[in-house]
Amino acid sequence: MTACVIEPSAGHEDAEAAPAGCTLTADGAYAARLASAGDSWFPERWTLDGPEPYAVPLPRNQPEEPGTEVQPMGDGRVLIHRLVAGRHAFSLLYPTGPGTGELALGVVECPDDTARLRLLPPAPGGRRAYALAVGPRSTTVWLVAGGAFGPERLAELPGRCSGGVWLDRTGRLLALDRETGGRTKAVVVDLERGGEVSPLLQIAADSDDRLLLADHDSGLLLIRSDAPSPGQDRLGWGVLGSTMPVRFPECLRLRDCTVTPFAIQPGQMLTPESCAVALRVDGPRGRWVGVWRPSERRVHHLPAPEGWLAGTGLWTPEGVLRLPYATEAVPCGVAQVSPPAAEAPEPGAPPATGHPPEPEPIAPGHPPAPEPSGNPPQPARPAQPEHPPQSPQPTPPADPAPPPAPSTPRPVPLQQAPLGRLVTN
Repeated sequence: MTACVIEPSAGHEDAEAAPAGCTLTADGAYAARLASAGDSWFPERWTLDGPEPYAVPLPRNQPEEPGTEVQPMGDGRVLIHRLVAGRHAFSLLYPTGPGTGELALGVVECPDDTARLRLLPPAPGGRRAYALAVGPRSTTVWLVAGGAFGPERLAELPGRCSGGVWLDRTGRLLALDRETGGRTKAVVVDLERGGEVSPLLQIAADSDDRLLLADHDSGLLLIRSDAPSPGQDRLGWGVLGSTMPVRFPECLRLRDCTVTPFAIQPGQMLTPESCAVALRVDGPRGRWVGVWRPSERRVHHLPAPEGWLAGTGLWTPEGVLRLPYATEAVPCGVAQVSPPAAEAPEPGAPPATGHPPEPEPIAPGHPPAPEPSGNPPQPARPAQPEHPPQSPQPTPPADPAPPPAPSTPRPVPLQQAPLGRLVTN
């Protein structure tokens, strides 16, 4: 049984650690995070669409618990999610002169004590906010802000869901990674049709296929799957609505490192292979930023700014990467990073009008240790395969045999969701 009533909020009884980064609205105008003041935590809103970024603290009468979630809304208010006596309470915070105002939205009570509820990534438009309640056998999608009568239950899906990627600009199509039968597949939930579910990724019958990022303009998808290497997850890319297969570039495999994409360059309407993708790289030698484009066969490694709110950032359509950071000297800052321009295609290479040919496999390597300046060196580009020597006077056989079939395994296909046609530029 669920309850959606307006009640005042109290403390938080969750012992989880506070998130390390912050959350940005879909348009990048605002951000929100839990900031620390000694041993206590309080919500903080960042304004990023003005001449200079600035932060507004939003403390209440008592400090927040470290597991509290915050999310910026499109109008500058901040949604806060607290756990109160086993129930999930939602409120909107906003500055009121010297203090902080709070508008209670209601609570969600999960009937199963083992269920966990978390906020989904900010929806396009910034007027609504959603949450995912994951139980042992089913998952519920909740509208927790922007509804007419408090939190509203929108859909219930069989299986345990994770992730959360918006596929359109209206906040209608939500991609989730659903685990059923011991396998995880990305599905699409249509929130305007009663939570109708359609398959999105079906790379192989026995593979785990997750969607990490999607770009509304180009349809570029970033995928994590173990289809090409059973038991080992790899990063791949495809295009929503395309009949071309998913590709799993070797350059995205770095030994002893975890590579996580967190932002895609917008505005590339017809050229998804030219979109720049920002990567968070975590390894034994530190953390830095990678930039990769599907049309290239390498990753550009860039130093992260000091105090980077790791895994947070956004692209401008012009190809500038904006990375929020906070230090003692600069408590609210945004670093502007201009990665190298896209490499020109090699002479004789086919035009980049679709998926580029896959490079020759190379052994995954860990980038060398950063220089004293903190700049991780560029990894060496994979060597091109040598051309076989040709005879100066070839003599063709009388009955030439057909050329042998290539030995390189074909990339696995991407199954388009039936609802994918609803995704518009």
